[in-house]
Amino acid sequence: MTPLLTVEDLSVGFGRGESVVKNISFKVHPGETLALVGESGSGKTVTCRAVLRILPRVAQIRTGRVTLNGPDGLIELSTLGDRAMRKVRGNLVSMIFQEPMRSLSPLHRIGNQVAEVLWIHRGASEKSARREVLDTFEKVGFPDPERAYRSYPFELSGGMQQRAMIAMAMVSKPDLLIADEPTTALDVTTQAQVLGLMKDLQRETGMAMVLVTHDLGVVANMAEQVVVMRKGRVMESGAAEPLLRAPAHPYTQQLFDAAPTIPATPKLAPPMPDDDLILQLKSVSKTYTLRASSMFKPDVLIHACRGVDLNLPRGKTLAIVGESGSGKTTAARVALGAEPPDEGGEVLFRSNPDGEPVAVHKMNRAARTAFQRQAQMVFQDPYSSLSPRMRIQAAMTEPLEIHNIGSRAEQYDKAVAMLRQVGLNEGMLKRFPHAFSGGQRQRLSIARALMLDPSLLVCDEPTSALDVSVQDQILTLLEDIRDKMNLSYLFISHDLAVVARIADEVAVMRQGLVVEQAPPDTLFYNPKHPYTKALIAAQPTPDIDRPINLKLVAQGAGSADSWPEAFRFTDDVIPSLTQLEPGHKVRCHV
Repeated sequence: MTPLLTVEDLSVGFGRGESVVKNISFKVHPGETLALVGESGSGKTVTCRAVLRILPRVAQIRTGRVTLNGPDGLIELSTLGDRAMRKVRGNLVSMIFQEPMRSLSPLHRIGNQVAEVLWIHRGASEKSARREVLDTFEKVGFPDPERAYRSYPFELSGGMQQRAMIAMAMVSKPDLLIADEPTTALDVTTQAQVLGLMKDLQRETGMAMVLVTHDLGVVANMAEQVVVMRKGRVMESGAAEPLLRAPAHPYTQQLFDAAPTIPATPKLAPPMPDDDLILQLKSVSKTYTLRASSMFKPDVLIHACRGVDLNLPRGKTLAIVGESGSGKTTAARVALGAEPPDEGGEVLFRSNPDGEPVAVHKMNRAARTAFQRQAQMVFQDPYSSLSPRMRIQAAMTEPLEIHNIGSRAEQYDKAVAMLRQVGLNEGMLKRFPHAFSGGQRQRLSIARALMLDPSLLVCDEPTSALDVSVQDQILTLLEDIRDKMNLSYLFISHDLAVVARIADEVAVMRQGLVVEQAPPDTLFYNPKHPYTKALIAAQPTPDIDRPINLKLVAQGAGSADSWPEAFRFTDDVIPSLTQLEPGHKVRCHV
């Protein structure tokens, strides 16, 4: 069979520097998925951008040849003119980018941005393009395609934005889809459904795919061929099955060792204490009003959180797990006082075991400033959580300046100490954030959060944007800091393997409700709620003999109407969170 895409001896460099991609060669056949695997900085994305010729101006393709077997014959993409290349991009070859917020225009509605592909390449009418876009939105898992069509990017969560990017790439049914970490920002159930959708589209259209990923679980479920890259070179390549069963190169084995997985057997832990609680959420609900699209229609109420009750003991980690839009980040924002809860909800914080609880939701300005010294947040995206215009020293010392703590020399010494605490050195203080890798930036974000010596850290998806080896380092760092400084973590994640490793207690949220809550050794090995079962089934594992059970995922992650009778709920009838056994609560009708 003639390959659809052939990359031969490709080398790419920037300016006068050494080549960052060196002598890369691979072939992709129609209907086949090839996975490019490796850490950040290994050259995966540069290789894919070289195929579509969307490299920065300072980059040069120094050697090699890229050819595409198009409908009208062989096309040499590496030498094709700009006008002809524009007809290839988005039509014959589409690309899903990793960071949707940077790839979507903030000034245009989502529906118009996706429909533009059909207007430009297919000459489709507005009516037919809208119909096709809405159908694609439904396929990629938008719960309300009409609302998504009318929304601007800032009105959608990160996971929803990534779904829009996937829809944009797939709406034209290209011959080749280049997917650069397409599911990194997605929760596991949506990831499983999107991967299943991509497979279905491949079967329907014969589309080939180049999948850029650091997740070996995704590779095991998707790829027929694998190319493992490190520092711009191919370390190992070949058919997926033998490579995943017995990786030959030490670097590939290292990636397998670093991949987080839910342990095969539970690790028994002592029960969570309830006599020294640093944080309590009592009957916390949060409702937003979505303005109607027309003056003749009523405003829509969005229930982000509904009756959330959570207790975080001092020195422990409480994880909140759920898909995008489940309310977990809203619950964290309410816990930090960034959002007030609805009437009747309470957030209580105890800075020390013997102190009186402080009502976070009723704080005045002075009390809030004092509280912010005790509670800090580590954000999901290490690229946007540090100002690109501030040197690391200024970013690190800024919290101390705001709270008038210490002299300039003392602030500098504190910054150095915190950098060393997270495994970085003093020489980094004079540099800007763009000079660091994703893992280093996340370490810097953690160091900045520790500058005020807080007792509570809220970690909002702190490892979701990182590759597996860096993720392993960050999780080890967070565990070490927690134990050394007796920190308490409210840990938000959609990755159950990460949660199984770091959490002492897990609360699973769906549609603003906690549907199941238990320690990891109970929740992961004796789940009761269908949604929890779907989350566990959707977790990709780097084992080719354990594919994702899409049927189980679809049932649990689908509408509540498809669940067994005992677990169903509606807006009017919501079952209570019932304790089935000590420490194990499930939302069900008893």
